[in-house]
Order: sequence, then C-alpha cells, then structure tokens
Amino acid sequence: MSHIFPEHDLDLSFLFEIADGSDEFIVESIEMFLQQTPELLQTITTAIENKDWVLAASAAHKLKPNLGFFGMPISQATIQEVEIMAKQGAPDEALLVSKFNEVRGIITPNLERLVKIKADKEAGL
Repeated sequence: MSHIFPEHDLDLSFLFEIADGSDEFIVESIEMFLQQTPELLQTITTAIENKDWVLAASAAHKLKPNLGFFGMPISQATIQEVEIMAKQGAPDEALLVSKFNEVRGIITPNLERLVKIKADKEAGL
C-alpha cells in the first residue's frame, strides 16, 4: 500500500522511513497527531472568533511542524501564512480566515485517512 497521497497533501514516506519497520512507532505517531491536531485546529478557530491573534499565531506555530512531519507541505506552508498574518494582528482578517479554512479543509479528511492507516497498522496490514 502506498503511503503517498499527493492529491490530499499527505505523504507518509518520512514517517515510514524513520519508523524503520516499527508499526508501533507509526501507530503511536499517528495517534499523537490525531489527538493534537483537532485540538490545535479548534484553538485556532476559537482564537479567530475571539480575534485573539496571539493565541491563533501560537497554535498555528505548534501545528506547523506536525504537518511537516506528516508530509503535508501545502498545509504547512498555508498554516505558516496564517501564523504570520496572526502575528501581524490580522491586517486582512478575511484572508486569514480564508487561508485557515483552506488548511482545515485539507487536514480534516486527512485525519480520517490517518485513522484508517492506523487501524490497518494495528491489524497488521
């Protein structure tokens, strides 16, 4: 099974490479991502709603390396744009919201894909 889904901005080859054949490492890494990512997305959502740009920037900053680790370079670059705009106090709030919604729209289905990959690994597939 290939673990590269360019159409979904998801390339797990780095994860599989550093796992060095350890399904346990892959499962634990995916589990951590599945735990942290929705929380960070919700934090950013709430921060945007409250115009708390410091919190939005901080949560975007925390999310950024996770996206890189899971081979989501488009999402990683876009969340970096969100982080930078938030640090600037969201001079174009509509653009910030649009960029964040774009990232969330890519990440959310990838979370579902990762749940399936994790289940397959747990089942020894």
